[in-house]
Amino acid sequence: MLGKTKRRMSRALQVLIGSDLKSGSMRIIPDLTKEEVEEAKSFFPMDKFFIFGHARSGTTLLARLVRLHPEVHCNWQAHFFTRDPLLQGLVNDEEIRSWFSRRSNRWNRGSDFSPIALRAVSDFMLERDARQAGKSVVGDKSPNSLLNGKSVELLHQIYPDGRLIYLVRDGRDTVISHRFQSFVDKVDHLSGEDAKIRGEFIQDPQPFMDGRRSIFTEEGLKNAAVSWEKNLVETDSKGQELFGESYFPLRYEDLLDNPAEEMNRVWVFLGVDPDVEDLGRKISVEMSRNPDADWQQETAGQIAQVLQKGRHGSWRDVLTDKDNQIFEQIAGHMLTKWGYDSGVPQGTLN
Repeated sequence: MLGKTKRRMSRALQVLIGSDLKSGSMRIIPDLTKEEVEEAKSFFPMDKFFIFGHARSGTTLLARLVRLHPEVHCNWQAHFFTRDPLLQGLVNDEEIRSWFSRRSNRWNRGSDFSPIALRAVSDFMLERDARQAGKSVVGDKSPNSLLNGKSVELLHQIYPDGRLIYLVRDGRDTVISHRFQSFVDKVDHLSGEDAKIRGEFIQDPQPFMDGRRSIFTEEGLKNAAVSWEKNLVETDSKGQELFGESYFPLRYEDLLDNPAEEMNRVWVFLGVDPDVEDLGRKISVEMSRNPDADWQQETAGQIAQVLQKGRHGSWRDVLTDKDNQIFEQIAGHMLTKWGYDSGVPQGTLN
């Protein structure tokens, strides 16, 4: 009797929380059971992995490198679990929930069919691409800095058997890269003060590139530091908690310094043999390319040409002393935890 009461309460809660896609809210989706996971894998057998990271952390580079392996395919920006409306948006509508759950629907075997449907949709999308490429392991990379730890929870609901790679980049370089991206392709979304900074940067970039003037407003930098710190704390803790040995964090800087060694570690994590002929040469060739820098140069060359794209340590030149103090006050503990040097001399923080 108690079990039936709990199930009724759970269904009632789902009805209360459930809402249509336009509202932007999410209803509760049941986790896939172990049996349902095994059943899904009988239809879609490829191993799945997902690459998360804060925006401008180098996730696209990692995706380009990981798919150099003859057994591994990776594409990007599906945003199954990282940006609204999410994969879950397919079943957020109350009528869809009712259809998948109603007792007269004998195909659902007496339970909510939603998680099975979501798994089937994403599995098909991923494996269709991988089969065309002749690969047997497939993944998606999508930055998760909009939902942070929530994205890990959503991923685990549908892919408890999946693997999660989390790419971390020095937060100061991350926010600088994100700021320049907004100068290049988000001009229409800049505030009046931000647009003024952008205009002055175009007229005379040097003071902004040697630490005399800040490319940020104070509020904007604080928000950016909070965003990076929150993404790192939540994603890493949830990754360890939910995925355990199927969670793999790595630093962007290590990937740049030792690409072959780091990629070998990634491929071993994904369960494929890294000892493949010509992979080292392919990695070197791919590392020499920078499609994002080429695109930004074409889109806004007067801005893009000033900052060397993708390198680490730009913050040492670009951030002002005050910028460094602000970032350290908010996220200094995470910089230290992940082995990043301080940009503020001891004794200068309030």
